[in-house]
Amino acid sequence: MHQLSGRPDSFFTGAKTPARAFPSRRQVLDLGATALAAGLILTSGAAAAAGFAERAVTVVVPYSPAGGVDIVTRLVTTPMAEFLGQSIVVDNKPGGGTNIGMSAVVRSAPNGYTLLAASNSLTTNKALYPKLSFDPATDLIPVGRIGEAPLVVVVHAKSPYKSLAELIAAGKAKPGTLSYGTAGVGSSGHMASALLERAGPFKGVHIPYKGGSTAVTDLLGGRLDFMAINPLEVAGHVNSGNLRALAVLNKNGSRLLPQVPTARSLGVDVQATVWWGLVAPKGTPEAVIQTLNAALNKALTTPAVTQTLADMGATPLGGTPAQFGSFLQAETRELGEVIRAADIRAD
Repeated sequence: MHQLSGRPDSFFTGAKTPARAFPSRRQVLDLGATALAAGLILTSGAAAAAGFAERAVTVVVPYSPAGGVDIVTRLVTTPMAEFLGQSIVVDNKPGGGTNIGMSAVVRSAPNGYTLLAASNSLTTNKALYPKLSFDPATDLIPVGRIGEAPLVVVVHAKSPYKSLAELIAAGKAKPGTLSYGTAGVGSSGHMASALLERAGPFKGVHIPYKGGSTAVTDLLGGRLDFMAINPLEVAGHVNSGNLRALAVLNKNGSRLLPQVPTARSLGVDVQATVWWGLVAPKGTPEAVIQTLNAALNKALTTPAVTQTLADMGATPLGGTPAQFGSFLQAETRELGEVIRAADIRAD
């Protein structure tokens, strides 16, 4: 098994390491799922960095308040602050496809007092925005992974597609006719749908919206053929019979929709999740990273955090900075390939 040790200076562990030494995105996702099934939460054995933290820590959320990333960040940073002995301030900096918030953290002092609440865009924005002035893979380093929630493929309850196989078959039979809505270009739903298109293979019609709720409204109105979306946003519609769930895009299914099969169990090798984590500016001392990582892992074991994540249909992950970095590099590599192959641009 690929051994992970130490802390990378970026998502990538060095140019001299041959590419085959890195685990694939599939191996990383499966490794995380296996650890969760065994009930493992890895914590750092490193001693707390001397003098850290001496003042409040700021976590920049590159989204508006009350969204998923904001809610999860506030959830985990509350117990983290207790373990660090200092307050943690959540600073919302939305805009620019999360690039405004990311850029602010990249430019901040690498001392552990400014962190980024990272999510899927961290691994896609370099490919989506070729003119980006910074590189998330080298200018930010992993602190730790918070957790993830799967995406689910849904259609209208009156849709002619009763299964994932039927949906894919329709896409193959009539290329460029199946429409799918997302929360925007490069969103988690967009990337999940692009992965599904690649696995088919088929070519659908992407319709980006300014937010997932508007897309769901159009799906309910019969103006879209399908969506890949967080079950939390559609479980009520599925359970009330207004939408039909075809497949969950992870290995273990969704606790919010336990009756829905996984795509993998149906022979479609697609795995896509919404995930959250913390990263810091490149150059942040390793001892500080390890202290923050230990506080995060402890926070993920608290009842309030585990129960709230469960209610959201999410799973806490934790682990070491190196493990999070391995996940980030695998996501960046595969999703970058998908984005470039489909010529997806956000700018």
